[in-house]
Amino acid sequence: MSAPVCIVGGTGALGFGLALRLGQAGVPIVIGSRNEVRAQEAVGKAAERVPNGSFSGAENADAVRGSEVVVLSVPFRNQSETLTSLKGALAEGQLLVDATVPLAAAISGKATRTLGVWQGSAAQQALEMAPDGVRVVSAFHTVSASLLSDLEHELDEDVLMCGDKRADKARLAELIEQIPGLRPVDCGPLEMARIVEQLTPLIISINVRHKARAGIKITGLNAA
Repeated sequence: MSAPVCIVGGTGALGFGLALRLGQAGVPIVIGSRNEVRAQEAVGKAAERVPNGSFSGAENADAVRGSEVVVLSVPFRNQSETLTSLKGALAEGQLLVDATVPLAAAISGKATRTLGVWQGSAAQQALEMAPDGVRVVSAFHTVSASLLSDLEHELDEDVLMCGDKRADKARLAELIEQIPGLRPVDCGPLEMARIVEQLTPLIISINVRHKARAGIKITGLNAA
């Protein structure tokens, strides 16, 4: 059995969708939440949807311990608080996958606008706040949470990854490739996350106008 993956914010739409898809692929999942009861409720729902999956739940700090990969899937307004609470739990060598988008909706603004982040992007803020030795990769900003949760839907889109170390992106790519229909695409260093994060409000705008659940597909890449 592969190493467990922790999803902090696994009770939210994107995090829960990722938990279902990865759990369906045979990856043991630890769902983290600020409230352990909510985490356990999400575990129950996930087990109903994916009976053969391996799911457990815990309060965030306990959830991240023992996981090589930690996906941070929380609203931007909670990112700083969550990372502050995890300073004593995250450890050197862990891979932190930041899926945060600085949407203006975090301060009652529009979901089709983003907020300026002093560090350049939410992912760079995560790197600044994470303990020394914790590597950060940015990903999952353009994948529809509703499509992830719709297990009858066949996915066919790309996951754009940004990170400073090729080995970290390769490790995440291995995880992404376990979900049928998702293809990891290396978009360069972590600073490129400032561009990728802006694609989320663009897709939201497209979906509203076309009543769709659009994703991103990069053409012209070698299929291998």
